[in-house]
Amino acid sequence: MSLAANNPALRSWVEVSKNSDFPIQNLPFGVFQTATAAPALGVRIGNHIIDLVAFNRFDLLEDIYFDKSTLSQASLNAFIACGKPVWQAVRQRISEFLQGEEVNHSRMAQYEEDGLLVPVGKAQMLLPVQIPSYTDFYSSIEHATNVGSMFRPDNPLLPNWKHLPVGYHGRASSIMVSGTPFHRPKGQFKPADSETPIFGTTRQLDFELEMAFIMGKGNELGSHITTAAAEEHIFGFVLFNDWSARDIQSWEYVPLGPFLGKNFFSSISAWVVTLDALQPFRTEQPTQDVAILPYLQTEGNQNFDIHLEVAIQPPQTAETVVCKSNTKYLYWSVAQQLAHHTINGCNTQIGDLYASGTISGKEKDSFGSMLELAWRGTKPLQLIDTTERKFILDYDTVIMRAYAEKDGVRIGFGEVSNLVLPAKE
Repeated sequence: MSLAANNPALRSWVEVSKNSDFPIQNLPFGVFQTATAAPALGVRIGNHIIDLVAFNRFDLLEDIYFDKSTLSQASLNAFIACGKPVWQAVRQRISEFLQGEEVNHSRMAQYEEDGLLVPVGKAQMLLPVQIPSYTDFYSSIEHATNVGSMFRPDNPLLPNWKHLPVGYHGRASSIMVSGTPFHRPKGQFKPADSETPIFGTTRQLDFELEMAFIMGKGNELGSHITTAAAEEHIFGFVLFNDWSARDIQSWEYVPLGPFLGKNFFSSISAWVVTLDALQPFRTEQPTQDVAILPYLQTEGNQNFDIHLEVAIQPPQTAETVVCKSNTKYLYWSVAQQLAHHTINGCNTQIGDLYASGTISGKEKDSFGSMLELAWRGTKPLQLIDTTERKFILDYDTVIMRAYAEKDGVRIGFGEVSNLVLPAKE
């Protein structure tokens, strides 16, 4: 599919640095507010935000017919509900508005004065969507094999893993936007040297490097979404950090799976990169070497070539990049995830969030969690400041970044970054 807004030859009169995640070919959607203005929908270009309320006030959306009051809400949900033709038309109109061969600083200054262009430094980013429900999958075969081998060396992958996208339902209320600090969780766990469980703060706080998609169109209870139709239901993607307390998780997860080890906090990037913007970066997914049932079969390139990285930054110290991975490693595609999720008639809603599960590659430096990178604490990582990490410590900041790059165009997600605070008394 070729979209005019994706043309790699496009340039903008708004200044965009060479390595920016947000060139004119991206134009992701988010929600922001300033010290003097209420929350509004915005679109990112370089280091500026186009205020869509002001954009409409200038009559730039006059001939695109949808409820313009959706632009002044505190989430994208109502705008998303206007439908894919509207999302595409708005993105295309913004692209047309921004096109220019040379940077025009005087025009930028005038639109800043008029409130149409907002410098990112003057804006606070909010959670982009209200999330009715959240599901986390387990779609990386490398991650599943690594974790399985730690606990089941003779049988790392359970018999069902190559036949269906494994997942669990998580807690939507504790998903926050990048930049939100959180407190180390407490819970019950059983140390290896103890015969009985204890209660305390987690000793094994971990990140999980994931990508998540946001539903743009739901389905009714009793119906299902096919793999062929799945992408018509997806609005866009965000970076996702599925924060985990491994010691709490390993004690509680039998027989029903993750609970308190996962639901204390998760975080997403502030900007939703549309599925449209990612079309040029399609790639084939890994070979599925076990015959899968017809409802999970797909055609064409279903994965996306998106570079991922994770850095750990202790207080007052430079960050250390500890992981470099890629979404192309995912064994189960987003179309297969959504098709499996709904095959039993499960209904979905606009704003639902579906995360990929930890994305690991074959090489050690591509493992997407501390559980794997430090191999359950037996092989500590050394940071630039010479300190070691088996898991994440208080006052560490974990930073995840993602971008796709092709034909001189870089489509990025910004980052999802969170500071770990000590547990509350």
